[in-house]
Amino acid sequence: MTTSLAADASTGEAVQFWILGTVAVLGALSTILMKRAVHSALSLAGTMIILAVFYLANGAYFLGVVQIVVYTGAIMMLFLFVVMLVGVTAADSLKETLKGQRWLAAACGLGFGILLIAGIGHASLRHFNGLGEANAGGNVQGLAALIFTKYVFAFEVTGALLITAAVGAMVLTHRERTERAKTQREQSEARIREGKQIPPLPAPGVYARHNAVDIPGLLPDGTPSELTVNPTLRERGQIRDVSGEALAELKALEQRAEERLGRSEEAKR
Repeated sequence: MTTSLAADASTGEAVQFWILGTVAVLGALSTILMKRAVHSALSLAGTMIILAVFYLANGAYFLGVVQIVVYTGAIMMLFLFVVMLVGVTAADSLKETLKGQRWLAAACGLGFGILLIAGIGHASLRHFNGLGEANAGGNVQGLAALIFTKYVFAFEVTGALLITAAVGAMVLTHRERTERAKTQREQSEARIREGKQIPPLPAPGVYARHNAVDIPGLLPDGTPSELTVNPTLRERGQIRDVSGEALAELKALEQRAEERLGRSEEAKR
């Protein structure tokens, strides 16, 4: 009975590994090959979730939860929201700000692959103590004992690298102001001199019989204002026509519909 249960568990783990492993590899490849940065970020988030499932299946509950909460739920979602708000197109990713960065990235990827294969090969030749002994005092306690005793130097070096990367990002994004900031009065005077729109424009759909974001608002003289709709919708050709002719046709259509409904109600009476 025990042998049968162990065989079933081994078969289930193998099926889980091959299915989820295939999905994880496809997600990793999609992260590299996708043209849109948002799609790449979503693929990477899916791969991280599958890695968390692997951790949980192997008894590393702390790492599984951290993988989902910290990496997938916090870091990746933050990166995804930033990409969606800032807007990164495929054309931007083709511009190399640093010469030779693609070859350097390929070399780093190759080196990481060699280290990963060597690590897996070295681990397969050693004797394993098993999860029971490693998690004898608890998964979190066992992980903390390894981090702060055997691998404390690597842990501190990794922390220093992360701090250096954060400080470097702040230094690169910081810009020194070389001129005095304009006051609100000076900015308003500059807008008036440039002839820009001073009063606020009506919201999309205002005075246009339909309150929708793809319908431009009407100015007091009845002409549609293209500035009241999103430029993205305009480029896609998804803005509906609200000119005088279109409104007249819509009004006539509504009037015919009311007449037909009135006749149907009279017939029912």
